[in-house]
Order: sequence, then C-alpha cells, then structure tokens
Amino acid sequence: MQLVLTPELLIEAYKQGLFPMAYNGDSPYVHWICPDERGQLPILDLHVPTSLKKLVRKNTKRNDTFTISFDTDFEGVMRECAAFREDRPETWINEPIIKAYCTLHERGHAHSVECRNTKGKLVGGLYGVSVGSAFFGESMFSRESNASKVALVHLCARLWKGGYTLLDTQFVNEHLKQFGVYEVSHGAYIERLRVATKLNADFKLEGMSEAALIAEYFEARKELN
Repeated sequence: MQLVLTPELLIEAYKQGLFPMAYNGDSPYVHWICPDERGQLPILDLHVPTSLKKLVRKNTKRNDTFTISFDTDFEGVMRECAAFREDRPETWINEPIIKAYCTLHERGHAHSVECRNTKGKLVGGLYGVSVGSAFFGESMFSRESNASKVALVHLCARLWKGGYTLLDTQFVNEHLKQFGVYEVSHGAYIERLRVATKLNADFKLEGMSEAALIAEYFEARKELN
C-alpha cells in the first residue's frame, strides 16, 4: 500500500535517515531510500573557489548579477529542479513529492533559496528540509552560469549563522565535489543526525541583511583557516 506523504511522516523519516524518491516524474509512487554512504557538505568550511567568492561578495554589495531571496517561490524552485535537462532527462521528483514538500514548506520545515537575474527571472536555486539543526539538501538547478553555486554559498552562510550543524546532500556527485562534499557511513551519519535533530536552529534570521550575513560568514571562514 502506498503511504501518503504527510508532513509528520516525512519529518519522522528524515530523523531515521530515510528520504523519498520516485522512479520518474510521471510515476505516482515513491520509494524510501537509505544510502549505505551518505553525502555531507561542510557548512562553514565549504570549498568556495576564489572566483565564486569574488562574485558572491561583489553581487551582495551591488546585486548587479543576481538577487538572492529565501522562501519566496518554494514550489517554483521545486518545479525547476524537476524540469527536463539534457544532462538529466529523468527526474525523481513527481507530483506527490511536490505536493508533500510544499505542505512541509507551509509548516516551516522546508526552505528554498531563489536566485533571480537582473530581469527578475528565476534562474537558479535549491530547496531542502529542515529538522532541528539538520538541513537536508534535496535538489538544485541553474539556468544561468553560477546561479546555483551562488545560491549554495548563501545557503551555507545562513545555516552557519542560524546554528545548523549538519548539511546532508544524500549522495556525492561531480557537481558537489567542487565544494568539498564527503561521505560518511550510515552508522556515523545516524549518530550525527540524532544529535542534530535535537538542537534548535533558525533559518529565517529576521532583521539581518544578506550583505551583513555574507560579510560575517567570510570573516568566520578566515578565522577557521
């Protein structure tokens, strides 16, 4: 029997190290996945190439390339992540997943980062699930060069400032390798997960400007290194 993806079921599944995927976008069914090796990204020590760092700093001050926002078009980001691409003709995001995660977003447990160009068009972004101090990155997309990369840096700055301790990527792929993604065993992941989901974190950071956040993030990175 196919389970209905309620917010309660999804949150409990993430706490147990599970997440849903569909065979393709047309499939009405979802399957629960639990990898033996789990992809993770460092939040503060994210590998940011010099050129990307310069772009983020410059853009945050001038907004002359992209405008970054959070939670302003969650469903739009999901549908872009699910859209056909030449390098990925199939998607694991079907309509039941979109509906369920939009409900999760409405309840404050799923968030998106939107990257718009100077014409206001959504050209990049990502979304994920938030439980305690754990953030589970689900998918990202880019319609213009560097859009998803800039979104990821802004996400990590927000997670760092908000007190998040775990950034899960589920798997390791070539795109994420440039940012320092690494794998941990299922057992090690569950241990980290149990601690992270019991801690509080703040994604919204109300009242803080993005320019100030990015400045603090890069300054903290200098101290770390």
